[in-house]
Amino acid sequence: MSAPELPFFVYGTLRPGEVNHDLLLRGRTLAEEPARLRDAVLYDGPGYPYAVEEPGGVVTGDLVTALPEDYGRLLTELDRLEEYRPGDPRNLYERVAREVVRGGDGRPVRAWVYVAAPGVAAGLRARGKPIEGGDWRDRRSPLRGGDRREGGGSAR
Repeated sequence: MSAPELPFFVYGTLRPGEVNHDLLLRGRTLAEEPARLRDAVLYDGPGYPYAVEEPGGVVTGDLVTALPEDYGRLLTELDRLEEYRPGDPRNLYERVAREVVRGGDGRPVRAWVYVAAPGVAAGLRARGKPIEGGDWRDRRSPLRGGDRREGGGSAR
């Protein structure tokens, strides 16, 4: 069974203007718009963030709709970037279908989201650094004293 062709919710280096957006998404999307993922908290990773499912949290990102002719190849490339393999216990991320809220009209939309795999999520909850406000870009802002690292992932 193939995966449904859902848009992607991206919250790290795949957001417009970020390094992996330019490498993987530029010219391959129909739409990119601000969105929020509810019931998740953002944690700082090694140059990219992790969304951890957690009631009450909110993660800021973008809803990206791929061009239909690029969808299958793009899904494969994003899975590879995130090092996601269905059913692999070594995954750092899991690709899950979740409801996100579009920023423009507040409408809920089902989208693919790469969230921290269970083992990674447990470690982040125990020892990780949450990103206050749930927006990875804010944590990197020079006005907030963040660094300017760049890494990979849709998440990333």
